[in-house]
Amino acid sequence: MAKKEKDSLPGKQAMPHPFDEESKERLQQRVGRIHRKLLVLSGKGGVGKSTVAANLAISLAMEGKEVGLLDIDVHGPSIPGLLGLKEGRIMEGLDGLEPVNMGGNLKVMSIGFMIQNPEDPVIWRGPMKFHLIQQFLRDVSWGDLDFLVVDSPPGTGDEPLSVAQLLGPGAEAIIVTTPQSIAVDDVRRCVTFCRKVNLAVLGVVENMSGFICPECGAEIQIFKKGGGEEMARQMDVPFLGRVPLDPTVVVDSDAGRPYVYHHAEAPAARAFAGIVSGLMVNETAADDPEK
Repeated sequence: MAKKEKDSLPGKQAMPHPFDEESKERLQQRVGRIHRKLLVLSGKGGVGKSTVAANLAISLAMEGKEVGLLDIDVHGPSIPGLLGLKEGRIMEGLDGLEPVNMGGNLKVMSIGFMIQNPEDPVIWRGPMKFHLIQQFLRDVSWGDLDFLVVDSPPGTGDEPLSVAQLLGPGAEAIIVTTPQSIAVDDVRRCVTFCRKVNLAVLGVVENMSGFICPECGAEIQIFKKGGGEEMARQMDVPFLGRVPLDPTVVVDSDAGRPYVYHHAEAPAARAFAGIVSGLMVNETAADDPEK
């Protein structure tokens, strides 16, 4: 059977199908082949959540893990642009929709691959978003994954709620903030959201935490420092690490170049590597309760 391109938006011409027993069973089979499900959340926009999600996924793939990166930001998908995959298209294969493959062990799925004109808005209510996320989890040929990293839109609305419900028990949240008080306050609500929907909080990442001068190496506190770490302590959740500001991240993101792959020795890349090392330790402990 020849592959054919899937270039139309799901549900564009029909309302969502009921979430029947057959759909549930198929969803459970797909999700059951994913070892760990990481939801990257933020209570506020502009904190670099998609950049964190993309670079964490790439860092995990560079460690030899089989990784899926799922972009569920229906109204503002950033992942295709961040990874230089704007021309990517989803193909329909024997086992369902095939994600865009990047680097062999990194598979990517986003509604951005289905929008023919980037200037066209997606004007959907909650049920359509639920249907799309369900389709991305149920009908995409993810295969066996060590990690599925989910990039959610900011806030605690339809998308994060839907994906948390569909992934079920075992999903974990990584919450991204910047050090400023206004961002930290929103992240507190995000932690509370996770607790109300029984979503385990794996930890907090403080992004844009200090600026390392490329000339002298001195650290400059542009957006303060430590707000995310203090909030994590107060909310009794783990602190995963801080990622400093680096202008190269912006340049690479605009050019669609994976930052951690091209600048592995930069302070921000080493910060991502440290966070991933913590995930590896966490994974070992999860597999062996005695640890």
